[in-house]
Amino acid sequence: MSTFLLVGIVVLAFIIWVFNLLVKDRNQVLAAWSDIDVQLKRRHDLIPQLVTTVKAYADFEQATLTAVTELRSRSEAAPHLAEKAAVEDQMVSAIGKLVILAEDYPDLQADTNFRQLQSELTEIEDHIQYARRFYNGAVRVFNTRIQSFPNNLIARAQRFSEAEFFEVQQTTERQNPTVEID
Repeated sequence: MSTFLLVGIVVLAFIIWVFNLLVKDRNQVLAAWSDIDVQLKRRHDLIPQLVTTVKAYADFEQATLTAVTELRSRSEAAPHLAEKAAVEDQMVSAIGKLVILAEDYPDLQADTNFRQLQSELTEIEDHIQYARRFYNGAVRVFNTRIQSFPNNLIARAQRFSEAEFFEVQQTTERQNPTVEID
């Protein structure tokens, strides 16, 4: 066997190996995004129940209830990840306002359904946070592989493009909390 043939086989094997790694990493990113999407759907399914429960007890802040419902619709219609992430950040803020406003109504706070919805919402938020971290980790691995030499040559030739991170948009979420001691 000639040296050129052996080198050609090694190079071809390397190209196939890198291509398969890129495909695996891309699929990992897509699967991770799917996990986030499932959790966001769970949150979206919970919102009408939460709004209905709060409405039954309190005829307050119609603007807040409307905002939560509108944000849910905008998030479901968002075509791009960055847009969806921005709307979801607004959603977290609006839901937080809804829960805080509900605290002014003791009957609502005592309602079993409301407490269950609040508990489910907290659980879903935890799952979303985990799914976001997993997704961003998969994006980091994928993007690093695409940017690394010689993988970048193969990635460019096969038209692999970098994935977007699912980043926190609200600056308040990036700040350290202040703890006051009486």
